[in-house]
Amino acid sequence: MVLKLKIKKLHPDAIIPSYAHEGDAAVDLYSCEKITIPPGEWVQIPTGIAIELPPDYVSYFWDKSGLSQKHGLKNLGGIIDAGYRGEYKVGIVNLGKEAYTVEKGHKVAQMFIEKRTLLEFVDVDELNDGGARGAGGFGSTGK
Repeated sequence: MVLKLKIKKLHPDAIIPSYAHEGDAAVDLYSCEKITIPPGEWVQIPTGIAIELPPDYVSYFWDKSGLSQKHGLKNLGGIIDAGYRGEYKVGIVNLGKEAYTVEKGHKVAQMFIEKRTLLEFVDVDELNDGGARGAGGFGSTGK
């Protein structure tokens, strides 16, 4: 199934999101400005695009693995709901030891889009035991 999305360029240098490889789950988002991120600082990187998601869809931002693993850049995440029509901006923090410059046209994040699941929470007195996992967490399975 192909989901066709309406996209609006808000900046003349904006690049339409694209897949890097056939079969990829997420599309790349591109910066439309040159921005330097000092160590320990965070910025919002404009993509220059707005997207019309259909009702009941949501988009997520994820790290580009090369930026996170090689330069210590961490995407501050984000969920964009279907009703948002403003510019998609990517929050990034530099956890590295050196300033990093994002050039205009460089990939800054991956965007994943999926259908929203409508939830209803039911207040109960007890939960089942969860099987072998139970309440174990935070390293409870060992190294």
